[in-house]
Amino acid sequence: MLESVLAYVGIGSNLGDSPLMCKEALRHLSAAPGVKVERVSSLYKTQPVIVSPAQGPHMEVLQNQNWFINAAAEIRTAWSPAALLHVLQGIEEKLGKVRSFPGAPRIIDLDLLLYRQEIIREADLIVPHPQMHKRRFVLEPLCEIASYLIHPAFGVSMRGLKDRLDDCHEVEIFNIGKEG
Repeated sequence: MLESVLAYVGIGSNLGDSPLMCKEALRHLSAAPGVKVERVSSLYKTQPVIVSPAQGPHMEVLQNQNWFINAAAEIRTAWSPAALLHVLQGIEEKLGKVRSFPGAPRIIDLDLLLYRQEIIREADLIVPHPQMHKRRFVLEPLCEIASYLIHPAFGVSMRGLKDRLDDCHEVEIFNIGKEG
């Protein structure tokens, strides 16, 4: 294990009780050895979208899917990036994630967004997350807890990336009292 470093994790769900699944994922993350959850964003209700290969970098709304609940967490960890990814995948497995096809509905999704200021390009791990700068559902919760954070590949803050977004898909604070 390494010295303790900051990393950022994206959390999402659109199957079952999504707010509960996100909270359960955070509970498991908090209980994981070598991980300390420092800050967590609000929960956000977000439109289900996928990057469409036919349309290049543009995203299309996924029809006939529940909206997502998304959040972001700042963690302090002593794990290497690969070991942390393994921890995240173990939590997904415990919570019942089934890996099917890209854009499939999911009970839980945990993405390693950033690890320190490292740029990692390995077969099974790319950090920063390769699509995070294009996705409002990632940047909105991340900006809530770390708007000043600099993207290591672009040299731009999370707030700057969010302000430059072309993504106009809906992302709003999830208010439990308004949901039925």
